[in-house]
Amino acid sequence: MRKGYITSPVLGALWMVVIATTAAITMSFSTGDAFRPQVLLCLIWGTLAGLVYVRFPQQRARLGISALLGLSCLSGFGPVLIGSSTSLQAILITVIGIAVVMHLSMAAILKETPFGELTRHEYEDAVIRFCTGFGYIFFTAIVIIPFYVMVMTSLKSQQALLQNPLDFSVDLSQGAALFRSYTELFRDFNFGSYLWTSFYVSVLTVFITLLFSVPGAYAVARFRFQGQKAFSRSILLIYMVPMIVLALPIYIAFSLTGLRNSILGIVMIYPVTTIPVALYMLQGYFRGLPTEVEEAGLMDGLSRLAVIWKITLPLSLPALASVSLYVFMIAWNEFLLAFMLLDDPSKFTLTRGVTMLNSSEIPRQHLMAGAVIATVPIMALFLGLERFMTKGLTAGSVKG
Repeated sequence: MRKGYITSPVLGALWMVVIATTAAITMSFSTGDAFRPQVLLCLIWGTLAGLVYVRFPQQRARLGISALLGLSCLSGFGPVLIGSSTSLQAILITVIGIAVVMHLSMAAILKETPFGELTRHEYEDAVIRFCTGFGYIFFTAIVIIPFYVMVMTSLKSQQALLQNPLDFSVDLSQGAALFRSYTELFRDFNFGSYLWTSFYVSVLTVFITLLFSVPGAYAVARFRFQGQKAFSRSILLIYMVPMIVLALPIYIAFSLTGLRNSILGIVMIYPVTTIPVALYMLQGYFRGLPTEVEEAGLMDGLSRLAVIWKITLPLSLPALASVSLYVFMIAWNEFLLAFMLLDDPSKFTLTRGVTMLNSSEIPRQHLMAGAVIATVPIMALFLGLERFMTKGLTAGSVKG
């Protein structure tokens, strides 16, 4: 394998399958037309391209094979088979896209790869670049495709879904009518109330979690007492017990105490699932803070609580921000407890409200619209504050 004339066609053939499959899926989802990768022709074209890119490093030869590849798609002998009813615009986008992506990516993967004997470094570099590109495409597709299908389905009408359930393109000429499913959810299904309930329940969960976890984590990190190490190591033991096992006892206890079907009960039980992870995250950060700063505060006459409030917490803002974001996401996305404890539609959280839409009497686009409403706010919050979460998770990992 450590020969340029062997490694390059193998990587080229495999990479052409990746490009063709990606192009076919992308164009099928975005236009609704017929696109299909032809694996045998992918392997042939990829092998040929790989050989050309290492045997003829001149730009003219590489552009020539890229242009030939694009033209082959028009004749039906390319890596992607295009349906006869496909629009000219979609065909041109596909042909040009495949040719350009193949030219740029193949040049990057086979960069500085000789035609003859390869050193171990050259061979591993080429393989790593191929695996990196494949990994980016594969994991991006896993994340984007379900979300894309969800969004596109929510924008379609019932008639369009019945005509072709696998057509995920939308007619932009409809204008504001595209969002009728979202309008109906807020108007007819009380989704505004679900959003508000999920928001303030999540905020209260964050507040209660920090209220208990901050002093608890500080005590474990700073004080010395009998059983400290055992307590520190057993904080996350609650996660070893599946929540489904605790569902029946929780349901019975909340029913007997009158807390079932109440927001108070939800606010009481959510922190039970978040306090352990908050304790675990914060105690590691508190251990990384220099004790000399706190000792200086004590020598200046501050009480232990004043030291925590005026010194420790301001220094711990990155960790507190990351823990708050993590707890908020857990509370926002929690489903099992809300499904088990809430029966009154006026008290539903957002996840519980989305479940209500999973019915044969409710159009599928309404269910997808509800899923988008539940997903987008927490996704935007995470993407906007991700750098703070990363900083808080890594802070305190190194002492000194």
